[in-house]
Amino acid sequence: MSHSGRSHRRRASPQEVTLTAHHPTRRSILKSAGGLTAAMALGAGGVLAAATTAAAADDGFGLHIVDRNESDPRMWYYRFQTDAIGWNPGVNVLLPDDYHWSGRTYPVLYLFHGGGTDQDFITFDREGVRQWTAGKPIIVVMPDGGHAGWYSNPVSSNVGPRNWEHFHIDQLLPWVEANFRTFAEYDGRAVAGFSMGGFGALKYAAKYYGHFASVSAHSGPASLRRDSGLVVHWANASAAVLDLNGGTIYGAPLWDEARVSADNPVQRIESYRNKRVFLAAGTSPDPVNWFDTVNETQVLAGQREFRGLLDRAGIPHESYEVPGGHFIRHDLMQRDIDGIIDRLRKA
Repeated sequence: MSHSGRSHRRRASPQEVTLTAHHPTRRSILKSAGGLTAAMALGAGGVLAAATTAAAADDGFGLHIVDRNESDPRMWYYRFQTDAIGWNPGVNVLLPDDYHWSGRTYPVLYLFHGGGTDQDFITFDREGVRQWTAGKPIIVVMPDGGHAGWYSNPVSSNVGPRNWEHFHIDQLLPWVEANFRTFAEYDGRAVAGFSMGGFGALKYAAKYYGHFASVSAHSGPASLRRDSGLVVHWANASAAVLDLNGGTIYGAPLWDEARVSADNPVQRIESYRNKRVFLAAGTSPDPVNWFDTVNETQVLAGQREFRGLLDRAGIPHESYEVPGGHFIRHDLMQRDIDGIIDRLRKA
């Protein structure tokens, strides 16, 4: 995937350096697995206190800020220590241009990255989220989700806690609403993502129905059980290699069937009623790139199944099938963000 936009990188904090030393095989595992893992990894209030790299007292949500940077007028960065995750996940919070002087309250978009070792909370800064939201009255929260965390609390982990669902829903969301001027209500929140993050958006919107009024999946899988559960197998295998050291998201060789059903968008159709639903998928994956073809072919088939079920239930949705394979389409991201702003409560 090619990237554009300015990267929002920082020098690693002491905590990050320590964690890197404890996990030297993350990239070597990827290399040893070859291209297989690329296919498997299918894919907030008022101004906060002064910057510090020391762990703060528990803020009431189970989070401790261990690193932060609020020097950029729009893109603020935080890294948290949390019992939900065995390392310190990062979050970028993109503020509206007028946030610091307007006094207004804003809707929030939670925007999730895809899977793979090149994907994390700075992904959308590289891709151009500043440009997509320039002059727009919305806060965008972009958190870490793991290389292959699948926006889930895994059935098993051999590297300590990797409970991304708990971190995002029970800790990060209330922290954002306590620290930034946001509408802490259904009509004040949207969730969207690319690839694995698109699945996470669909999953959270259904499981936490009263949280999000708009949901968007850009090349995100919408059907876990089709083709003998191929997406479940991808989730398990990619997480085992990249994040969990042999642990799995849904269990193996036997799945936690109740968990699969609870997470499966096509089995939660009524949970999308009265929401804005936006879907996008590619119709022509690169025939030379087997990984791209597997990813987007499965995404397209699953989204078609999902759309058919929405149609039969009489649930409106906006969908796009466009040429190309498994990548972020900037024009559709811009269209989606404009639609999200139209749907949510106005700043």
